[in-house]
Amino acid sequence: MLDRYKTVRKAGEKEIVIKKSRFIGHVKPVETEEDAVLFIDEIKKRHWNATHNCSAYMIGERDEIQKQSDDGEPSGTAGKPILEVIKNQGLKNVAIVVTRYFGGIMLGAGGLIRAYTDGAVAAIEAGEAITRVLHQEIYVEIDYTWLGKAENELRNKGIRTGDTAFADKVTLLCLPLDQECEVFMNWMTDMTQGQAVMTVGDKVYFIEGE
Repeated sequence: MLDRYKTVRKAGEKEIVIKKSRFIGHVKPVETEEDAVLFIDEIKKRHWNATHNCSAYMIGERDEIQKQSDDGEPSGTAGKPILEVIKNQGLKNVAIVVTRYFGGIMLGAGGLIRAYTDGAVAAIEAGEAITRVLHQEIYVEIDYTWLGKAENELRNKGIRTGDTAFADKVTLLCLPLDQECEVFMNWMTDMTQGQAVMTVGDKVYFIEGE
């Protein structure tokens, strides 16, 4: 799993008008190629009467899956520019469809490339680019006598925390950065004089800054 990656927060759409042609950029975060294909099909059904529904998507930790479609526009003037926007913005696991309703004025190859580029950028603006950062769940069981100090130290270090469970002992759900997991566990052991019992849980992504 990647320590961090950029994607979009949500599905979104935004329309721009270029020389009377309407370009509607649609974006959605996707985890699989099947998700991407379903999203593209959904947009095509919604805009069945559009002149073109051009698309691109990129999926995988190493961008293993990259597909694009000009959907009837001259080769290389639509799908490729959309895919290039995804690459240039450093996004992963994203699908984009730019729908065109022809307005009667020919744009030429260069004009089409710029228009589909702008449509893809508009889509990403609507979907809100974010960075997802990998954290590691660590359940820390301690005596109640350590609770105040542990909570204060976690807060001072800016370490993300989850729910706290109260029983014979207290269990804190701590969520350090995945790459700092070992450092965190050593620090917690030292701070509690070796009394903390730690259990490693799942790896989870959180949005940076939230």
